[in-house]
Amino acid sequence: MLHQVAIIGAGYAGLACAVELARRGVQVTVFERSHTLGGRARVVAKDGWRVDNGQHILLGAYTELTRLLRLTGVSPKTLQHLPLLLHNPGHLHLQAAPLPAPLHLAVGLLRARGLRWADRLAMLRFMHALRHGGWRADPAQTVAGLLRAQRQSEALQKLIWEPLCVAALNTPLAEASAQIFVNVLRDSLGADASASEVLIPRVDLSELFPVPAARYLAVRRGKLRTGNAIDAIRREGRRFFLDGDPGRAGYDQLVIATAPHHAAPLLASAGHCERLAAQIDALPSEPIATVYLALGDGVRLPHPMIGVSGGPAQWVFDRAQFGGRNGLLAAVISARGAHEALGRDELVLAVHKQLEEVLGRRLPTPEWSQVITEKRATFACRPGLLRPSGGRTPLPGLWLAGDYTDSDYPATLEAAVRSGVSCAAHILRHAGQTRD
Repeated sequence: MLHQVAIIGAGYAGLACAVELARRGVQVTVFERSHTLGGRARVVAKDGWRVDNGQHILLGAYTELTRLLRLTGVSPKTLQHLPLLLHNPGHLHLQAAPLPAPLHLAVGLLRARGLRWADRLAMLRFMHALRHGGWRADPAQTVAGLLRAQRQSEALQKLIWEPLCVAALNTPLAEASAQIFVNVLRDSLGADASASEVLIPRVDLSELFPVPAARYLAVRRGKLRTGNAIDAIRREGRRFFLDGDPGRAGYDQLVIATAPHHAAPLLASAGHCERLAAQIDALPSEPIATVYLALGDGVRLPHPMIGVSGGPAQWVFDRAQFGGRNGLLAAVISARGAHEALGRDELVLAVHKQLEEVLGRRLPTPEWSQVITEKRATFACRPGLLRPSGGRTPLPGLWLAGDYTDSDYPATLEAAVRSGVSCAAHILRHAGQTRD
């Protein structure tokens, strides 16, 4: 019988775990060092503006996250559903058709602009080969190696595969894991039209799930302690005690659901987990920079999100087209690159110039701008990377959840949520309970 479970970290993984446990009547206490919920997917308030710390998109294949959104009372209208669209002005327009797989992609390719017929056939052959190969790639192969083996043209790599790879895996083609990329293709382009839909939140990332999750916990005797850092873990007898817990309570079970660079020292402090802590510490990471430009009411993109080339950014989002202020654009720069050598103002100017060239017109000087860089936004999704197993640790009663734990997916919101849900299932089984 479970009496008390503590969760360190109120990001998507920790709150998913908390919601699943509270749903089964388990009393949960969640500790979060920040005053803002969401972890590495949260709102940032500055100068009267509220923006996300990074622009996230969801896919229709994000089944666990959308299930938890429904469970915690989030309105379906909170997510804007868009057909998969790859639009790079002047270079490419490819939109999936509302048809079953693989027709949705085939018809989309037939209607596409900017690709030669040889490119369209090569892309269809590639997807056909992956499907008939059971969606398996050589574990040691990179995405670049896979694309060469499948004879994907330079145009396909530049306009389709590279933007999709850096968006999903946040890792350059030459280093990214082919198998993880294939997994993403399997559950998006390779699935039905609804699975490949792009879901863009109309609210900020803290309001999307963390805040509804907190309300869900509050009416089920759950406790949420924000602004409460936990510095170390002690085990006394069969209970866990947390350095930094103002209540000084003991917990039967404990979940570490923080970013990996916070998880490793917590594990090390608990004892018997030094090897796991070292494994997490060794995970390579990749940054994501988001450049926000407020350009005024007269600026609007041709679509809610577009791909861009010729500069530091890979994708640009028109926030006004899904609930934000008119003229507010979010330019996303995934993974490492030359842009890291630029100062803040230089990066804003570089993205502004890139957008002028992409859109073919002069743009107003930004009324407001902000650069948000998450230096360790995700792990570097490379072939053969040894990711820690989610769930149980070497110390009985101590559990691990996070988007960096071993799964089919790269570090995404869905991966975080699935790890939290899986961790809750482990805890319930440990206590002799079963999920609905």
